[in-house]
Amino acid sequence: MAKRVKSPAKRSRAASKLAEVRPGELVTLLDFVRFAVSRFVEAKLTFAHGTTDPVAEAAFLVCETLHLHPDQFDTFATARVTAREAKSILDLIALRVASRKPAAYLVNKIYMRSLPFHVDERVIVPRSYIGELLDSHFGGRDDQPAALIENASAVENVLDLCTGSGCLAILASRTFPNAKIDAVDISREAIEVAARNVADYGLQDRVMLHRGDLFAPLGDKRYDLIIANPPYVDAEGLAALPRECRAEPKLAFDGGADGLEVIGRILSEARRHLTPEGGLLCEIGRCRPALEAACPESEFLWLETEDSQGEVFWIRAADL
Repeated sequence: MAKRVKSPAKRSRAASKLAEVRPGELVTLLDFVRFAVSRFVEAKLTFAHGTTDPVAEAAFLVCETLHLHPDQFDTFATARVTAREAKSILDLIALRVASRKPAAYLVNKIYMRSLPFHVDERVIVPRSYIGELLDSHFGGRDDQPAALIENASAVENVLDLCTGSGCLAILASRTFPNAKIDAVDISREAIEVAARNVADYGLQDRVMLHRGDLFAPLGDKRYDLIIANPPYVDAEGLAALPRECRAEPKLAFDGGADGLEVIGRILSEARRHLTPEGGLLCEIGRCRPALEAACPESEFLWLETEDSQGEVFWIRAADL
């Protein structure tokens, strides 16, 4: 029996619904957010790229269309939208539903710690918990519960492995104002995106980009801090990635059969690239049980963020 193929009309049903909106039915920013949320939920989209739910994603897309920072949404929530702006918003909502691409790719922007960064299909969409930890666990401020490095101003050299878009290297330059930062990625295309972001923030003299495999392009250089957000999705997880994630570079996800292939290499080489008082801050997703089983003697300190528990570890050079 021949397999029934859905017609293009049926495949674009959700997009067609957007075209049915009549002038004047949606008026304020909140109206468009509500409408977008309904369409996103109906289409069963996945939210894992800087926004974690349909409301936040809808607000993000509305703000980007109107050239507003996300922090400004509450200020303008009840403001009216022009007819031209309304069409642009509806077109973007339709594109998100039809393409199932991450919203960040559709507008070529993502925010981390309220800072904008350029992103496109050459890099994974940044959503690392390390950005929050750089603010909360370094510097020794009174509001920090446990500083991993107490004097951020004394940090001279930082390494960002698997830098992707370069966002963590740029955030590190803010946390450690006197540090030089090396940022490494194996992907030439990722380095191109990172170079754009570094230039946008005027950090060419402080953030040095290197193309290569982990520590290979660095020689014997040592660092006060190494941060890493390497590929850590295991084979089973890779096969089950939602469609949105499959739009991102596979190289940025693939951590081998157990997810620990790249992480294991970082752990084995990190000590010789750290100063005696330095440490490694590494994000590993849900690989904690596998890592603890593989390294039962290692003294990992597991850190929490607003949205995660035990997905990032800290380990001192002396404990590697």
